[in-house]
Amino acid sequence: MLTDSEAAVAREVLIHGPLSRRALAARLHLSPASLTRLARPLLDAGLLVERDDEVDGSVGRPSRPLDISPAAGAFVGVKLTGERLYLAVTDIRAELLDRAERPLDDLSPEGVAAAIVTAVAAVDRVDIRGVGVSLGGHVADGIAVDAPFLGWRDVPFARMLAERLDAPVALENDVVALAEAERWFGVGRGIPGFAVVTIGAGVGLGLVVDGRTVRTPDAGIGTVGHLTLRADGPVCAQGHRGCADALLTTTAIAARVSTSLGREVDFDRALALARAGEPAARDAFDDAGDALGTLCALAATLSLQSDVVLAGEGMDAFDLLRGRTEAAISRIRPPSASAVSLHPDDAGFTAWARGAAAVAIQAAMGRLPLPR
Repeated sequence: MLTDSEAAVAREVLIHGPLSRRALAARLHLSPASLTRLARPLLDAGLLVERDDEVDGSVGRPSRPLDISPAAGAFVGVKLTGERLYLAVTDIRAELLDRAERPLDDLSPEGVAAAIVTAVAAVDRVDIRGVGVSLGGHVADGIAVDAPFLGWRDVPFARMLAERLDAPVALENDVVALAEAERWFGVGRGIPGFAVVTIGAGVGLGLVVDGRTVRTPDAGIGTVGHLTLRADGPVCAQGHRGCADALLTTTAIAARVSTSLGREVDFDRALALARAGEPAARDAFDDAGDALGTLCALAATLSLQSDVVLAGEGMDAFDLLRGRTEAAISRIRPPSASAVSLHPDDAGFTAWARGAAAVAIQAAMGRLPLPR
C-alpha cells in the first residue's frame, strides 16, 4: 500500500495535476531527490504517468509533467433519497463513466443495502476500487447517526454494506460529499474557499475554507432550510414562515403552482409552465429566484467566502432563477464587499452521486496497491 508520503504525492497530482516535478516538489516542500524517490514507485506501478514535454520557464531541458493515470481504477458513487438510489461510475478523477438509478422499495438498512449490491453488480467493471454512499442527515465514522429521509438512527451502514460487497465503502453526508467533489474535481477546483448551496427536495449548505471542507455535527443536516428569507412568505411543513424550504425546494414550488392552478403538477411540469409564461408558475419561480439570491448573499456574508457553488436537482430551473438571484444579491451585499461569484453545477442527481464517488476516491488514496 502507499506510504503516507507517497499518498501525499499522488493526492497532490490528482487534485492539481498535471504538475511539473519542480511545481510538485514546491507544493509539497520536498527536495528534487526526495520527490524522485517518492514518485518512482508510483510511476512504476502505473498510478502516475508522464505527459509530453513542456517548457516551464526554468533553465534546462523541458519537464515532463506528472499526471494521475486514467487507468487507476473505477469508483462507484451512490446517492440515496427516500425513494430512489442514483448511481455513478467514475474514474479516479471523478469523470463520469456510467450512471443508473433504481427505486428503493424497502427503506430498511438491509433493503437499501440489497438494492445497492444489485446496482453495483450490474456495473460492467472489474476494477472497482471503492464505493461511496451519500445520504441526507448526520453521518459520523461510517454510521448513519440520523437519516430522516430514510428513517434511520445509528445504523453502521458502511460496515454493513462493505460486508455484502466485499469492497471498501465510504459513507458521508450528501452535502459534504458534494462539497468534496466540487473542491477536488468540480466547479470549485482551484478556489480556496467557497460556500455550496444545494436546492432540490431540501436546501443544503456546505462550506470550504482554505482548501478544506468544513465538517461539524451540523454540517449538511439541513438547518439552513429553515432560515427565514422572506417575512411574509409561505409556511413550510414544520411551520416556519418564509424559510428556504418553503420557497426553494422542488416540492414547495410544485405545491404552490398546484394550488394556484387547482390541479396537481410536479416540479418538471411547473418548470415547463413557467418557461411557457404561465403567470402562477412564473411567479413561483420569480420568488424562488429572489429567495436563492437572499440565501447566497447571506451565505457569502456569514462565511466570508465570496464564491458560491450552486448544485442539486433544482438547478434545472437556474436559467429562470439566475436574473432574480443576481439582482437580489446586488441589493443585499454592500458595495464595499467583494462581488459574489456564482458557480452553477447543473448535473442534477448525477452531481450528488459523483460526490459520493469522490469520497470513495479520497478514502482510497492511501490504500491503492503498489508493488514492493
